[in-house]
Amino acid sequence: MTRFLIVPQWQGSPASRAMLLVDGATAITGDLPRRDTTVVDVPLEAGESLDTGVHRLSSLLRVRELIAAQLGGDASTVPAAHTVMVGGDCSITPFALSAIDTSDLAVLWCDAHPDLNDPRSSPSGAFSGMALTAILGGGEPQLALRPGIPAERVVLLGARNIDDGERARLAALTSLTVEDAQHPDAVAATIRATGASRIWVHVDVDVIDPAELEGVSDAVPFGVGAADLAATIRRVREDIPLAGATIAGFAPRSPADAVQDMGAILRLIGAVA
Repeated sequence: MTRFLIVPQWQGSPASRAMLLVDGATAITGDLPRRDTTVVDVPLEAGESLDTGVHRLSSLLRVRELIAAQLGGDASTVPAAHTVMVGGDCSITPFALSAIDTSDLAVLWCDAHPDLNDPRSSPSGAFSGMALTAILGGGEPQLALRPGIPAERVVLLGARNIDDGERARLAALTSLTVEDAQHPDAVAATIRATGASRIWVHVDVDVIDPAELEGVSDAVPFGVGAADLAATIRRVREDIPLAGATIAGFAPRSPADAVQDMGAILRLIGAVA
């Protein structure tokens, strides 16, 4: 059984047209089974930074509360079920992980950007660019996981646009390249080596090559093929049960663009559902 939780949050995004993330979440929702899909009522207001280096923090904290209420405290209580989060920006993944037991969890983070900034290094102040730092237990204390997931249980796939302020944290992680995604068995072996018994798969769709998917805020060339990524996720799931997954970052500029990209999106949904 798969449950879909739609979180059209835009407040964590650095994009000038961040509200397109709402349109992207809505477009994906239309292709999901209605009875298994819940839409979170994300605040309309931008929110305040609350004297931190994180823009719109007050709204982000509210969304985290809403996600925790939906996950019911522990998404692992029913092993046969898992939740697929649909964003919205990448911030929704640390919010989900803060609501579940992560003691035996690995994270496969598929993203063109490693999201390893903190409030001091971030060029934008947007929390989506700090999301993986929060999962590791760092960054803004109000948003960081406690305890954080150890770096040895986090695997980064497809990152190719890296800020200088991210490099120190990046060096502590296992990083796989775009080419590695063409070898699902090798990726699965890397995940097994973490020793985790469950995995959360996070996919920011900008990890996909722009030739296959255009609807993102910050396209980065030479990305992963959608078919390769879907095959990799399926192979990983053969070895380790899926605790949950995130599909984030879909920001089509028009309904026609959304339709054009939906084939790649549904391929990913199929891999994590």
